[in-house]
Amino acid sequence: MSDTPNTVALIITTYNWPEALELVLESVIVQTRIPDEVIIADDGSREDTRILVEKFIENNPEINIVHVWQEDEGFRLSEIRNKAIALVQSEYIIQIDGDIILNSYFVEDHLFKAKINYFNVGSRVLLSENVSKIILNNKKFSFGFFSDDIVNKGNSIRLPFFSSFFDNPSSDLSKAVTSIRGCNMGFWTKDLIEVNGYNQDMTGWGREDSELAARLINKGVKKARIKFMAVQYHLHHNENDRSNFDINHEILMKTINDRLVVCKNGIVKK
Repeated sequence: MSDTPNTVALIITTYNWPEALELVLESVIVQTRIPDEVIIADDGSREDTRILVEKFIENNPEINIVHVWQEDEGFRLSEIRNKAIALVQSEYIIQIDGDIILNSYFVEDHLFKAKINYFNVGSRVLLSENVSKIILNNKKFSFGFFSDDIVNKGNSIRLPFFSSFFDNPSSDLSKAVTSIRGCNMGFWTKDLIEVNGYNQDMTGWGREDSELAARLINKGVKKARIKFMAVQYHLHHNENDRSNFDINHEILMKTINDRLVVCKNGIVKK
């Protein structure tokens, strides 16, 4: 297997925000490297999201777009991601959220940073509530370091030459499960399948990405950080309900303490 994946799937999670998803998809079609698969992992959105996706597919027939949907039975991000992963035919998976606008080099950057026995975690640029409203109303976006209302400007800088100095690969569990951004991650598909994907015992917001990262590290896959590449912009929204956070954290700690690699309630039920 080559370090550079030949094929790549982009998984986009979404829930009842078609206005944001439309902008995300618009940023996908201007990528310097178009994904071989775009899988929209929909955790129970209403009919307006389905209509948007069908229209986008009709207008962009050259792009392989699949919409996978499940009933709205609460926050089941792990389950819908697993359903999307199970459909992937590509060697590599890049994972983002449905409120993330991508720099045009985003996919190309992730593939450049891909290495065997590593998974990659990038950062995000936080957009203010005001600029997010303007972008959503105008349905146009153009960003840079000097753009207004960017909270963390450093994450908007793309300097590929310097990126390798900040990879900071780690197999230390205590360090590797921190600063995990599920909205900007890259994995070899084979690795995700071998750990059985996301743990579906984790419902509600929080810790599902860290728990997956812990099992990958227990398997021998190191975490690497992407800095100054794979730039993305996060639209402002209200925080999710965090009532299940403590329960999910307990599952994470069990995975760490017991050095678990495979979850029982994942892509496959074991």
